[in-house]
This record gives sequence, structure tokens and C-alpha cells, in this order.
Amino acid sequence: MRIKQTLLSLFFGCLCISLNTPVYADKQGLSAGFELKFSELDDTPFIDDAPRATDNQHPAWFSETFLNLEEDLARAQLQGKKGIILYFGQTHCAYCEALLEVNFEKEADIVNYTRQNFDVIALDIWGNRIVTDFDGNVLEEKDLAEFEQTDFTPSLIFYTENGTEALRLRGYYPPYKFRGALKYVVEEYYKSESYSDYMARANPPPKFDLEDMNEQDFFERPPYGLDRSRFVAERPLLVFFERRNCHACDILHSEPLSDNTTRDLIKQFEAVQLDMWSEHKVLTPGGKRSTAREWSRELGIFNTPTMVFFDRKGKEVFRIDSVVKLYRLRGVLEYILSKGYETAPNYQRWREIMQQAGTDQAFSLENSN
Repeated sequence: MRIKQTLLSLFFGCLCISLNTPVYADKQGLSAGFELKFSELDDTPFIDDAPRATDNQHPAWFSETFLNLEEDLARAQLQGKKGIILYFGQTHCAYCEALLEVNFEKEADIVNYTRQNFDVIALDIWGNRIVTDFDGNVLEEKDLAEFEQTDFTPSLIFYTENGTEALRLRGYYPPYKFRGALKYVVEEYYKSESYSDYMARANPPPKFDLEDMNEQDFFERPPYGLDRSRFVAERPLLVFFERRNCHACDILHSEPLSDNTTRDLIKQFEAVQLDMWSEHKVLTPGGKRSTAREWSRELGIFNTPTMVFFDRKGKEVFRIDSVVKLYRLRGVLEYILSKGYETAPNYQRWREIMQQAGTDQAFSLENSN
């Protein structure tokens, strides 16, 4: 990259910008007071993911940009920041609304910590604005979103001061988990450990099993022989990675999984529930003998609940590792069952194709979520 040259070209421009830049709190003091708050397990906002009638509005503090990512990063460097965050969203997305109105508005500590350490650049996954990426490629927003596989909105990509991708989040994460993501990048844990390992240390499983797992009648019973390496299975596979004493898992089971239409769709899968911290034996889709703990680590599972979808041959084709509600979950289930991943480059493009074709399915209620 041509970061040094870009830094010089932006120096005088940033001097002018800095005159109008808000003064943030002392960096060390703010970092010391920025707590993960994993005890606040009930801070997931209520999200009705039915279509939104109005457009989402970005916070005024999001970065003004000419969509040249190298220049955007250089400007952030001159302001002493850790890097930039690319926010991929869409106008009527309920999950984007939750990120913008809760994490990036109501949670003052998140707003301050994010503004202190990053410039946030908003991109529309359907947009036509021209973006110059870090490699000098010139392409439209929608093409960059497709290339980066950020159609599951909101998606955030964290870039460090040297242009290295440190982390990406797909979907909505409530404040207590979003704080963990920010600290993981700002305090440079990405240099020494995976995000899943960091989150396991930051929010370890309970020492004792305080509550049982949520059970459903569509879950297969052990032993978990999921091998598809020698034969093609009759049904696709859906693995629920959960944990005991998991508030987010309780929400999943009490809301979208209680819907009869959703349950009927899941029954068309081979559905398995695993405690990601357990030593329960598993024969993976690839034919490897493992345990739930080892396999979840290999897959990079860092959040519960996470739903991982495999095709009939045992290839992972999709996963949901963020907050999900009724209409989005229905849409993804239909996407997998119809093998939409074989006919469209991503989930949102498949939805667009279905809507243009006038397909009247349950998932059509989820307008751009």
C-alpha cells in the first residue's frame, strides 16, 4: 500500500479537520473505564425483524469519506486512531437499526470508545457508489459487499492502522458482546489469539451447570454420528452450538423456535444440539472423531447460540452466529432447503431473485433483513 505517500498528502487537510474534531476523554482513562459488562446478559434489545417502513439513519459522527479506503485509513492514522471500521448495511434492515440506535447511540461508552479508536465508514450492500479498496480496485459498493461476503447485515470489518483485517462480525451483536469485539481489536489481542479464545477467556462457561440446555423435539439424540464423507445424507445438517446458562440461547428457543412454521422447516434438517464446552463425542461431517468442545474450536465458534448449516455432502454452506429473529431465520432455512447457495452468490442476492420472481414464501415477509 501507499500509506506513507497518502499520509503526506492528507496531512494539511487533516490539520484543518482537526480544528473541528471533538475532544475525546483521556485515552488511558477511557480505556480503563471501558468494561465488557458480561454480567448484563439481558441487554439484547427487542428486535421485530419485520420490514421497516423508514430508512435507517447513520449517526452524525460516522466518517465523511470519498470512499478511498487507503486515504480513509491514512486519515484515521493521522488522528491517532487504531484503524477504520467498514459498516455494511441496508436501509430497511431491523438488525442494522438495532446496531445504529442501540450500540451506536444509546450506549454512550460504546460510542465514545468507538469514536476514539476508529473511523466508521458506512456502505450500502445495494449501493452504486464507487469504492477504491486497499488494493486499488475500483468497484461499486454492492460489488465490494458481495466480494467481502457481507450480505448478512449489519456486517462490520475492523481494519488496523496498517490495513490488516483484525475481525469481522456478521449480524447484530448486543452491547455486552460488542464491547468484547472492540476491546479485542483495540488492545490487539488479535495478534496473539483467536477471537473465540479471547471471548472464552472474557466470558468463561459457568463453573457448575446452573441450568440445563433448552430441548426441542426436533433435535437428534446421541450418539452424534454426523459423518457424510462416505455417503450423501438424505437431509442437510443443522448444528446448534449452545451452552448452559445462556440467556441468548433462551431467547432463541422462546421466540423464533417456538413458531410452528419455523419448526416445520427445521424438521426437514437433521438437527443436532451441542454444548460447545462439553466433551460429548462427535463424529463430524468430515468423518473425524472429535468432541463438541474440540469441533467448536476448529470451526471458530465464539458466540452462543451459533447455527451452522451443512449440505448433504457435509460441506458448510452457511452459519448464523449473531442475534436472529423470526423472519430472518425463516429466510435462511428456506435458502438452505432450496439450495439457494448453488444458484446465487449470497443470501441477499438469492432473496432478490426470489422476490423478483414473485415467489410467495414465508421468507418473503423479511424485506431486506
